[in-house]
Amino acid sequence: MSAFKPLVFSGVQPTGNLHLGNYLGAIKKFVALQETSDCIYCVVDLHSLTAQLVYDDLADQTRSITAAFLASGIDPKKHIVFNQSRVMQHAELAWIFNCVARIGWMNKMTQFKDKAGKDRENASLGLLAYPSLMAADILLYRATHVPVGEDQKQHLELTRDIAQKFNNDFSDRIARLGVGVEMQVGEETVNGFFPITEPVIGGPAARIMSLRDGSKKMSKSDPSDLSRINLTDDADTISKKIRKAKTDPEALPSEVDGLESRPEAENLVGIYAGLAEMSKADVLKEFGGQQFSVFKPALADLAVEKLAPIAGEMRRIEGDRAYVDAVLRDGGERAGVLAETTMKTVRDIIGLLQG
Repeated sequence: MSAFKPLVFSGVQPTGNLHLGNYLGAIKKFVALQETSDCIYCVVDLHSLTAQLVYDDLADQTRSITAAFLASGIDPKKHIVFNQSRVMQHAELAWIFNCVARIGWMNKMTQFKDKAGKDRENASLGLLAYPSLMAADILLYRATHVPVGEDQKQHLELTRDIAQKFNNDFSDRIARLGVGVEMQVGEETVNGFFPITEPVIGGPAARIMSLRDGSKKMSKSDPSDLSRINLTDDADTISKKIRKAKTDPEALPSEVDGLESRPEAENLVGIYAGLAEMSKADVLKEFGGQQFSVFKPALADLAVEKLAPIAGEMRRIEGDRAYVDAVLRDGGERAGVLAETTMKTVRDIIGLLQG
């Protein structure tokens, strides 16, 4: 084997309604990447169990995320769209990676610290270990690239550490089986079975903040619905939320540097930039010196133009449950073939008896 085949993987948890931040920070990027890469997009329903264990409607939430993928323009025939729990090899590889990863690595994960809070002893083991499952999600398909937000960069670094340790520990066996790629690790050449996955980060609006507080990330768990634009919001609701978005009394600056210490202004300019596919600097060239009474209506019109069709299509697709289930079933079958190919080799590398 001479090189890893380029492949993009990413996933979204089925917990609550998707919002503008999810769209600009992830799904819009997913849609663009499918034009240039082979892609696998997963609704990571096993990950949702780390947030809470008992759901009334986890299956429907999984369907809703799938509908958002499809409504946004992801093609489930050219690429693979499925829900994680259909492919049992995700959990199998996650267990192996639990044995590769070190507890010290997990204890450094800032998201665990944030989500567990002060009562860490009462947090689930799944919350601590879920970066291993995330690594398994990616490396099960030997994905070379993952679109991630800033808050997931640390987990991707862990994925890279796990891949590198596996490759180092089993380098000789990988070579004997003839299933590896020669990789340079420092001054040493290692036979690697897993790629050192690269992040895909960027775009003018990779991180979208709350419409009510520019210092907080837009979140589906925020108690105020006015803090976010949901992908299911209709045109009137989108316009109302932007009109009510928190701002400051100053006019928009003409330079990006002028947005410093103005989080709400920077957020709204970033949203416009993301929706219009332009830089913040170009947005300010057009609106610099203008009051928010001018900018907000323009942003509302743009948001309605870009998002309302997605909302309508998403509602239509959600209404066709049989179609959504068929997409997930087909994607799961295709993903399962790839996953088992990887796992059969991993079992051989480790020395597990099979066959």
